[in-house]
Amino acid sequence: MKPIKYLLSFIVVCSICGVFFSPLLVYANEHEANRILVSAESLFKAMKERNYTEIWKHLTAESKRIIVDNVYRTSVKLGNNPSRERLNDDFHSGKATAKAYWYSYMTAFDPGMVLEQSTWKIHLVKKEYAEINILYVKSNKPATLQLYKEDGIWKVGLEETFRPRKWLY
Repeated sequence: MKPIKYLLSFIVVCSICGVFFSPLLVYANEHEANRILVSAESLFKAMKERNYTEIWKHLTAESKRIIVDNVYRTSVKLGNNPSRERLNDDFHSGKATAKAYWYSYMTAFDPGMVLEQSTWKIHLVKKEYAEINILYVKSNKPATLQLYKEDGIWKVGLEETFRPRKWLY
């Protein structure tokens, strides 16, 4: 008889915990999903507004590294001799390098299309990684935007998401 009492007590305690803590878990998940969406939206708004310092703030460290490396290699090919540190500082402060890079980037990409003509849906949320499916109104397949949590802040992996894959042969 005692094992049944313990089992019933256990079931009652678990039920009570579920009733009280489930809403907290749902709230925490919704709060995190909101933070993810706001971070991604902020990047695209900064692009639309041509706010180069804000764009840089919303990118992952890996995206920043890739962008600086690409600009560095292109500059060297053109006969210039910039330092990666100077290029990174230019992007951070929105100077000439940032203006030229993002102007060129946005001749091929319209952030208004993502903000105004697309639907967004959280696809995946993990502790340090998330994905948002962005479906453009004239498309059948969504783009999957990758975000990474860095120092407690969700950052957009722009290069991680959109850079061409390098094939190894």
